[in-house]
Amino acid sequence: MVSVTDDLSDLFASGELSLDAWLDAAEVTPDAEDYALLAGAWDILQSACGTQRRPTGDLYLEHALSVATILLSLKLDVHTVVAGMLHDVPQLAGGRWKTLRERCDPDAVALVEGVERMDVVKELRDQPESTAGRDAQTEALRKMLLAMAQDIRVVFVKLAERLHDLRTLKALPEARQRTIARETIEIYAPLANRLGIWHVKWEMEDLCFRYLQPETYKSVARLLQEKRRDRERYIRQVIDQLTAALQRAGIEAEVYGRPKHIYSIWKKMQRKGLDFHQLFDIRALRVMVHDVAACYATLGVVHSLWKHIPREFDDYIATPKENNYQSLHTAVVGPEGKTLEVQIRTYEMHEQAELGVAAHWRYKEGGSHDARFEQKIAWLRQLLEWGREESGAEDFIDRFKAEIFEDRVYVISPRGDVIDLPRGATPLDFAYHIHSDIGHRCRGAKVNGRIVPLTYELRNGDQVEILTSKTNNPSRDWLNPSRGYLRTSRARSRVRAWFKQQDHDKNVAAGRQELDRELHRLGLRDVNLENLAQKTRFPRLEDFLAAIGRGDITPGQIAGLLGDLVLPRREEPLPVSSRSSQAAGGSGDVTIYGVGNLLTRMAGCCRPAPGDPIIGFITQGHGVTIHRRDCRNVRQFMETDEHRLVEVSWRAQGDQKYPVDIQVDAYDRQGLLRDITAILTNEKLNVLGVNTSTGRDDHRARMTLTVEISDVAQMSRLMDRIAALRNVVDVRRRVH
Repeated sequence: MVSVTDDLSDLFASGELSLDAWLDAAEVTPDAEDYALLAGAWDILQSACGTQRRPTGDLYLEHALSVATILLSLKLDVHTVVAGMLHDVPQLAGGRWKTLRERCDPDAVALVEGVERMDVVKELRDQPESTAGRDAQTEALRKMLLAMAQDIRVVFVKLAERLHDLRTLKALPEARQRTIARETIEIYAPLANRLGIWHVKWEMEDLCFRYLQPETYKSVARLLQEKRRDRERYIRQVIDQLTAALQRAGIEAEVYGRPKHIYSIWKKMQRKGLDFHQLFDIRALRVMVHDVAACYATLGVVHSLWKHIPREFDDYIATPKENNYQSLHTAVVGPEGKTLEVQIRTYEMHEQAELGVAAHWRYKEGGSHDARFEQKIAWLRQLLEWGREESGAEDFIDRFKAEIFEDRVYVISPRGDVIDLPRGATPLDFAYHIHSDIGHRCRGAKVNGRIVPLTYELRNGDQVEILTSKTNNPSRDWLNPSRGYLRTSRARSRVRAWFKQQDHDKNVAAGRQELDRELHRLGLRDVNLENLAQKTRFPRLEDFLAAIGRGDITPGQIAGLLGDLVLPRREEPLPVSSRSSQAAGGSGDVTIYGVGNLLTRMAGCCRPAPGDPIIGFITQGHGVTIHRRDCRNVRQFMETDEHRLVEVSWRAQGDQKYPVDIQVDAYDRQGLLRDITAILTNEKLNVLGVNTSTGRDDHRARMTLTVEISDVAQMSRLMDRIAALRNVVDVRRRVH
């Protein structure tokens, strides 16, 4: 296997570039199926790249293969390697997406699409100058990148791409070098750290340090180089000494010197306020054994061989780091009185430490289930606090155990700020998050440069721009949950506060208009508004109407109040009988006073639903028919057959459904019925009938939908959703 630091310079210099030559250089022998996928990607890559060069001067082809080589060295699956080969293809020539989708493995194409979505980082402005502002933005950006990566392998491809960018950074202008290096050390290196991909993290940090603080980098590098020969001689001596001691103890182990990284040395000097020569781990050993018991046995040999330095021991086997890193760390006073750091781990722990999450992907493993890997992915989806790498993590789980990535969405403002919103938030929620005034003046929105409805559900990485008017004028429809304009309580409270500040008389008038509209939509007549107001915390009708006008009471709540409003039952039943009859079929939804043992059925003329004021009519031979009190047939019965009317009322019922007619008026358009049907499906409503007609002259579509509902509030919600559709003019309950 190649190491992460290997490149393809020799292969390109030889002029013998081919798929087989590249795989040989990478020391990989794929099976026939994987080879076919790689060969197909190779052909696409050769055709797309040609001889095109990157701004750094190297060929796009060399860059693509270098990225894929890094992914191979991380032991990732063939789909991820193919994605690394093709990640630049879409930007090299327009229309290549079609080629990719037709000729490439769908899994790899999905990964390439994910990498392209993560390229949003390149479009962000420089971070704020203040430390707090910069930390907040980088933290939000890291969260957004992980949230955008529906497949975590996308992050691996992006890290490999960025690592090769750093290796070729020397050819770019100094300002560009610093921008890329700062972006990497703030965003990508911490990502590699959290994923536990230490090889990538270390090389990224050293390369970034070289460009961000070149003089300090050279100084530390020079100190390491000056003592290199003495250090190498000393390390060989202690390796021989420890190996012999382990053999005498019967422990099978591999001992070798551990490389030191310039950036980590400098960070430790800064953090502990130490001079270079005071660091314990400039000279370091790593011991590899086969099992955990051997780790602790080796620790005993080390401490018996050399004097242990107090407070310089860490047991990351018993208590792993949050990225699942495991190892024993100890510092001792070795030969010649020099300090020496020793790391002890199993081969499995070493693979986890070097490759992190990537260690759980194997080149064509066959998809076997790995419970440990599943646990790691679940951890990755949690909302993490991204502090400095060295910060303590002991209270990490306690502070953030309730927050999960799936509950948040990360979008970008026109200024380049990353905005954190609840999942399901809309552009209108975004506007109110930025500023109340922007929300009040919002009249439209663009997402990724395209006009979208204000009910559009924002997705991770969306770039949002709010279109505003000159004056504040929120709509009361924004407060209607069924319309879907606002999902956050913060935004809804801002809208309500605005309406509360408006003139009381206007609110009363607007509330009466809204209430009349809701009564009209529900097909209700002769409702006692005083009684309705008594059901709320606003007992006075004027206060009740003002609350509706301000948005404190929504149309959905009005429907609920109307559903609960029933005529008072008689205290005593009529003298004909003391028994009550239930609705047909034993459903128990209607109680009939004064008449027993009669069949009951719902009238087809007015289709009463629970919450409607109702009355019964005794028919000849068909039992009692239940009508709405405002039904025109009931008014006729009062004149001709009043003696056959009986008192009835609704009985509490859980799952009973009732048919109602909903009338929809709209300007006809293609797909209108399909959109209405989709709403009915989403609401899980049973449709009993649909009757449609379209006027030849005015092109007005008139539909009557007969659906089964459980209560008036559900009917109101259904009508709200239909009313929000394009071209719909009016939606109301049809009363016969």
